[in-house]
Amino acid sequence: MKANDMQVGGTHYKDMGVQPWEVMEAILTREEWIGFLKGNIVKYSMRQGRKDSDDTNKCLHYVKKLNEVLGDK
Repeated sequence: MKANDMQVGGTHYKDMGVQPWEVMEAILTREEWIGFLKGNIVKYSMRQGRKDSDDTNKCLHYVKKLNEVLGDK
């Protein structure tokens, strides 16, 4: 399953015609896009357990997407 086919914590992004990260990928440079993904990996890793949210799986979702972008599917 591809990262775009899944969502952690609901369906609010998947229910949109275009997911926000698809827009970001289209308008950001490759380096900016990779930086965005890495930043979210750091964010969700660091806040895991501090918020009522499935941050571990959100982090892993961004890791999956980053691996796809880097070609490490």
